[in-house]
Amino acid sequence: MPITEGVVEVKHKDGWAQICDLGWTPKNSRVVCGMMGFPHERKVNKSFYKHLKKRAAEKSPKAKVTKSAGRRQTAKPKANPKSKPSNSGKRLYAERQKNNFQLHSVACTGTEVHLAACPLEFNKGNSTSSCQGGMPVVVSCVPGPQFTHNAATKKKMKTTSTVRLKAGAKLGEGRVEVLKNTEWGTVCDDRWTLLSASVVCREMGFGSAKEALTGARMGQGMGPIHMNEVQCVGQEKSIWNCPFKNITSEDCQHMEDAAVRCNTPYMALENSIRLAGGRTYYEGRVEVQVGAKWGTVCSAGWTTKEAMVACRQLGMGYSMHAITETWYWDSSNVTDMILSGVKCTGNEMSLSHCQHHKTVSCQKAAAKFAAGVICSETASDLVLNAPLVQQSVYIEDRPLHMLYCAAEEDCLSQSASKANWPYGHRRLLRFSSQIHNIGRADFRPKAGRHSWVWHACHGHYHSMDIFTHYDLLNANGSKVAEGHKASFCLEDTECHEGVSKRYECANFGEQGITVGCWDLYRHDIDCQWIDITDIKPGNYILQVVINPNFEVAESDFTNNAMKCNCKYDGHRIWLHHCHVGDSFSEEAEKRFEKYPGQLNNQIS
Repeated sequence: MPITEGVVEVKHKDGWAQICDLGWTPKNSRVVCGMMGFPHERKVNKSFYKHLKKRAAEKSPKAKVTKSAGRRQTAKPKANPKSKPSNSGKRLYAERQKNNFQLHSVACTGTEVHLAACPLEFNKGNSTSSCQGGMPVVVSCVPGPQFTHNAATKKKMKTTSTVRLKAGAKLGEGRVEVLKNTEWGTVCDDRWTLLSASVVCREMGFGSAKEALTGARMGQGMGPIHMNEVQCVGQEKSIWNCPFKNITSEDCQHMEDAAVRCNTPYMALENSIRLAGGRTYYEGRVEVQVGAKWGTVCSAGWTTKEAMVACRQLGMGYSMHAITETWYWDSSNVTDMILSGVKCTGNEMSLSHCQHHKTVSCQKAAAKFAAGVICSETASDLVLNAPLVQQSVYIEDRPLHMLYCAAEEDCLSQSASKANWPYGHRRLLRFSSQIHNIGRADFRPKAGRHSWVWHACHGHYHSMDIFTHYDLLNANGSKVAEGHKASFCLEDTECHEGVSKRYECANFGEQGITVGCWDLYRHDIDCQWIDITDIKPGNYILQVVINPNFEVAESDFTNNAMKCNCKYDGHRIWLHHCHVGDSFSEEAEKRFEKYPGQLNNQIS
């Protein structure tokens, strides 16, 4: 839990000064809370602080203030992190036996993103105690649901379900997406300001906005653009309450998607993790603090998900590589292993929030097997073009004598091994896959060229064992047929205007997908299918998952899956409602998964 209440202090010259509370309003408190990462203010029990001040003056305890105000902004006062009114009372006033009032007559409207933007007055000369009848300003803030452990409070304070942030490296930042007609879409950056960005931030349970980002700084979205020229005044409860224009394709493109960086509560999480031994600031063995002791982390089970959490906690963006052997880094000051069995979902703010062993248990406890990371401020983000899958699907009965190479690469179902080769055929569900990189870094195979595997039958190298999973699911979600695609050639097939191709597979070239480009796997190439020879007619769900094993880091894994409703009558096949996994509302997704058995082929 972050500290949510205490005396407000602002950076003044080389020290900290207090604000006289005469004329202080809830609007002022709202601005301070927004700066500290909280969406709302609440009423303070002033009598508690008056009594506290009186006791502190009588006893004069010698304690020390342990928190400071973070980064200083030139010529701008900044609020000090606030303290709880519990056992921290003595600490609050320990260094303030004499009041140091420097500010008064603060008159915010409540929409400002910083206290320095409000009308205020500084005391003249050496007049530091002119607050007759008043006391230092005390503010109490309401934390967002992400920063409270109380389940009842979380439920009561549930954040919006019609706005979300995508592809941000840290909590409280990302591309702004809004829900309209059950489909998520982006916001165009025309006239995008801090006022509008702050409405989004508070709606999401954070404070005011630090930055209103334009030009798809958090990556380009896919699908519709729902809003343009959003003009909030700052008091709105939701971005949907602000004036805005509906969009047309001529008005805006995804290269103009708006994003935000919000103020978030100070949690000090970065103080309990560090990197050691690396060649650069962004890499090294992960060391964490448990109690008063620092130590390394066991690398057994250390994957991209755990590494993502570590880089997020460090404030270093995304994980490019999860390292399980760190023998090649400097080991002159290696600490003992202190944490093992770490298992994260990938969304946690700290490794301490992930599952882990109560006592250290690691088969490879030597320092060279300590977990490590290489972090980066940017990452790729792959998304499948769902409409193309729907448009290109068809069935082919392919003779077995044309499938020897595919069988060698395990692209057929198990029953194919019992077939009477080379006689007979396999029934294949074929479609094209167009995979876009909408992130902020190129998508590159984890393995270097020296470890790519040569497949003589097809005459190409595989840079990733599994690049895509193709599955056919029944109504219960069980897998009834599957296919997989090794990345035999990751390259830039086409790019958006103004973007140059970088990767080409010919002549053992470098493989990857450039930002703003896409790789096309045509329906007529080997293994671009699901073997449905053994499948009975009926209704199914086609699911395609890119980068299923999280081998390569991405800024957003929630958009890696695509689903379609599938109708197969034994002779023909139809796909409809194809969509990326997180592009529909929860309600629409539930309706999709409860797709009823159809009696005819009329798809509405």
